Amino acid sequence: MRSLSAVAEVPSDRLEGHRCGPLKGVAEVPGDKSISHRALIFGGLAAGTTNIEGLLEGDDVLHTAAAVRAFGAEVERLGDGHWRVTSRSEWRSPDAPIDCGNSGTGARLLMGAAAGWPIRATFTGDASLSGRPMERVLGPLRQMGARTEGSTLPVTVHGGTLTGISYDNVKSSAQVKTAILLAGLRAVGDVEVHEALPSRDHTENMLRAFGVDVEQEGGTVRLGRHRDMVATDVIVPRDPSSAAFPIVAALLVPGSEVELPNILINPLRTGLITTLKEMGGDIEYRNVRSSGGEQVADIIVRASTLTGVEVPAERAPSMIDEYPILAIAAACAGGTTIMTGLEELRVKESDRLSAVAEGLGACGVEYQEGKDSLTVRGAGGPPAGGGEVAAHHDHRIAMSFLVLGLVAERPVAVDSAGMIATSFPTFLPLMRNLGADIR
Repeated sequence: MRSLSAVAEVPSDRLEGHRCGPLKGVAEVPGDKSISHRALIFGGLAAGTTNIEGLLEGDDVLHTAAAVRAFGAEVERLGDGHWRVTSRSEWRSPDAPIDCGNSGTGARLLMGAAAGWPIRATFTGDASLSGRPMERVLGPLRQMGARTEGSTLPVTVHGGTLTGISYDNVKSSAQVKTAILLAGLRAVGDVEVHEALPSRDHTENMLRAFGVDVEQEGGTVRLGRHRDMVATDVIVPRDPSSAAFPIVAALLVPGSEVELPNILINPLRTGLITTLKEMGGDIEYRNVRSSGGEQVADIIVRASTLTGVEVPAERAPSMIDEYPILAIAAACAGGTTIMTGLEELRVKESDRLSAVAEGLGACGVEYQEGKDSLTVRGAGGPPAGGGEVAAHHDHRIAMSFLVLGLVAERPVAVDSAGMIATSFPTFLPLMRNLGADIR
């Protein structure tokens, strides 16, 4: 099999995916974005020096690295994916607004971390991020004693002198949970978050690795008495959300077989893989192992005939970023795929639910869009394609429809692909190395 050491490439604004032959090789996708953000922020909070290997060097994470530096930590890039973070004894007010770029994760986690210190920080972002809701984080931070200005970016947080909170995380948002726990590290009193459905638990896993007492009881996560963070080394596993694109491409393009090494398979992140297997996808885990408190595996994917399924709404938190690429798989499957519980897609980098629906329609795929649902009637093979898809500057919309172009009868174009670099800067060389025709 071919192997890829991809070099980052900033895509041109307009790209087309063209029908191609079998995809073959080893796809070394970037480090996990969620864990990369946390590694930098936690390193900036912990006493001592944190060494990070495998960091995702996409635009979103680089904004977080710059933010942690602005709060007073020493942040150094030592080589590809190798970073070192040395914290000071306490965070300071930054000299200028913190630019979070396009990253909602970076913004919300940094707000929580900053709220624990007696400092003032203003957070800004690009046009897309500036339209996304921040009140879901700011509300609980105010309950803990922080003062805030603004409900969408720019937002200013005045931190320090916080008290504990018992918070119902109704939307099961890992970002909200993490912001509360990070603020709670310097709060007086009990800090706990309740969830009806479990959200990603990377924060709990990493807090424990940094020496913090974190207790779990049913749907409740609680900080223990020991809340001082001590630096540790972090090896970032590869991102299952990025892996989703070559995985689905390999399932759909006849004759394909692709290996994806060292992929994070935390069960709260693998809803897409579970769904694709239910649809008939030939996806195999090999060499399952533990790394830094997280499960990882090498994944083998072979071309498969897929059948539509009904995806349970309670699975949404474990695959919320993967619904756009699942819709592409559904478009090629036989029968109907029903996806519900998708209201969170309305407030991502774009209104992802409408963006996916519009793109499907432009490519001749039958669909029905609801307030929080999407029903796709698959073609049972290659759909018509031929569409000019508005990606709304959303990286996951762009990558999803470029994958559709690899199997559709006619090429599929996306109008704005530059934002792919925010999460997957090696997407184009990686896919082309496997045999994809994207130009």
